Amino acid sequence: MPREYRTIEEVAGPLMLVQQVTDVKYDELGEIELPNGEIRRCKVLEINGPNALVQLFESAIGINMQDSKVRFLGKGLELAVSPDILGRVFDGMGQPQDGGPELIPVKTIDINGQPINPAARDYPNEFIQTGISAIDGLNTLVRGQKLPIFSGSGLPHAQLAAQIARQAKVRDGSGKFAVVFAAMGITFEEAEYFISDFRRTGAIDRAVMFINLANDPAIERISTPRMALTAAEYLAFDLNMHVLVIMTDITYYAEALREVSAARKEVPGRRGYPGYLYTDLATMYERAGRQKGKDGSVTLVPILTMPDDDKTHPIPDLTGYITEGQIILARDLDRRGITPPIDVLPSLSRLKDKGIGEGKTRADHSNTMNQLFAAYSRGKDAKELQVILGEDALSEIDLKYAKFADAFEAEYVSQGFETDRSIDDTLAIGWKLLSMLPRSELKRIRDHFLDQYYGKD
Repeated sequence: MPREYRTIEEVAGPLMLVQQVTDVKYDELGEIELPNGEIRRCKVLEINGPNALVQLFESAIGINMQDSKVRFLGKGLELAVSPDILGRVFDGMGQPQDGGPELIPVKTIDINGQPINPAARDYPNEFIQTGISAIDGLNTLVRGQKLPIFSGSGLPHAQLAAQIARQAKVRDGSGKFAVVFAAMGITFEEAEYFISDFRRTGAIDRAVMFINLANDPAIERISTPRMALTAAEYLAFDLNMHVLVIMTDITYYAEALREVSAARKEVPGRRGYPGYLYTDLATMYERAGRQKGKDGSVTLVPILTMPDDDKTHPIPDLTGYITEGQIILARDLDRRGITPPIDVLPSLSRLKDKGIGEGKTRADHSNTMNQLFAAYSRGKDAKELQVILGEDALSEIDLKYAKFADAFEAEYVSQGFETDRSIDDTLAIGWKLLSMLPRSELKRIRDHFLDQYYGKD
């Protein structure tokens, strides 16, 4: 039976102090009943003896401290799940937002799940095909990996997120594949773009969407990614599905965390973010992975916009420590019309070597990947020299590398947001570009692969 209190002492912005409470726990949900019968929701942020500090989900306007009642429900935030969540759109609190019927849950799960025990983890080693050459060919995504995308304000990360959600698949076709998409702090227009794109392409049929808008409460933004991960864990470890979780934008999540922390008057850390930002992000990111003895997996692609395009900002900095690499979008490439504007040289997938090769992609993948990196890097250096010294100062081979770098960006990296390339298509384009260089320059590729693929359409 929920316990009711009429002991509201103070309301300050999104926070409310309730006195003389008993057996109330941290993170417990509560309901505030106004004199007119209206119900508003809250969550316990702090317990100090008989006093409970709660955060309001809705506005504090109209709360009469004398006549309003507070009920604590004895449970935290939970998500109702069933196989029918596929194809549905929810808000950040797990309530259906698509006009469809109410779910009949198989069970309800506390959204504050646990990171996977390291001893129970299985090593990620299976290729996920995103259909994007700059990722599949050079910074491969592996099933069970955490691979963030570092973007900047105004860059097309929303289109890239929709493209990955639409095209991603497990190549061998084994097992069922699903996408859980969580959007935090986005505008109504962005939400409409994601929902309409998923519906237009049919991707919605294998997706679960959680949409938190910019005008929704900060406390709801903090729960949205946990709702998404709870749904993903259910699909992966209860229904044995391969689940790709895409989250955008982690920066808005961290801003909400800072807002709540400031309201609680906590001592701020770097740039005003709470000192526990690293721990908080880790408790989310580490819920992704593969578990021994279970067929399903959770692969995580968090997207974040770097304030001022600064990789040393606390959010990308801490994310980089926890995850296994990063895909970086470059403003310079975007200005030149290269889509998606993925800067392949500073990008990194630490597990790429585990997900490629014979039986996974193709035997020549590793050799061609290393050679493309080396050739593109030398081509960029040659182009910088060309700008400083002029074309006449370059040797014949440097000119070939400069030409290769231009062709690499135009044909390999730039493919648009509607093109879905198989890994064989990506490798074929790679070989076509490498064939622009003399065979003697391709020192990172074994001779039998050169005999098989070099100079052949």
